[in-house]
Amino acid sequence: MTAPTVDVAAAPTSGGEAAREKSLLGYLGVALSGCLLVLVLALAALVVAVPAIVGGSALTVLTQSMEPRFPPGTLIVVKPTPVDEIRLGDVLTYQIESGNPAVVSHRVISRAVGTDGSTTFLTQGDNNDLADPTPVQEIQITGTLWYAIPYLGYVNNVVGGEGRAVVVPVVAAALFIYAITLVLGSVRERRARRSARRH
Repeated sequence: MTAPTVDVAAAPTSGGEAAREKSLLGYLGVALSGCLLVLVLALAALVVAVPAIVGGSALTVLTQSMEPRFPPGTLIVVKPTPVDEIRLGDVLTYQIESGNPAVVSHRVISRAVGTDGSTTFLTQGDNNDLADPTPVQEIQITGTLWYAIPYLGYVNNVVGGEGRAVVVPVVAAALFIYAITLVLGSVRERRARRSARRH
């Protein structure tokens, strides 16, 4: 005597749902990659391209002398400024000693014109109790603050000098390739699903 057989209906597959989830993750990946690419390109423009266009430079605040507005780690972009256009309250970047590449950025608190027509500036850090002891001569001046970006100075220090010109384009290119790969993968996936539905 044989035991009766029972037909069991197979559970419906969830392939369509899995495909939809995979497609959604693909779209999110493309969107995130696009945002990262735009961010990297924007930062590259602010740190490298824009200062280069005006002959300026990107520097990192290293001390607490300009707190609270410019704490350590702030990236400041300095643009060349004619001496006649420097005003009280401007943040002036200047060489500590003429000919020495080390610079400091402090606020102008007074301006004086000598009998020989030369202009000097007295500066002071926003967080300092006293003015800087030595007036700044014209020959020491690098420029004035154009704009500042919080925290980005740390990145500027890590990717500094000649390395910046290489690393930024490489990162941007890598993100661009990654985004294109995700887009192409998503397109192939959609075509495969359409082909499967036809058959």
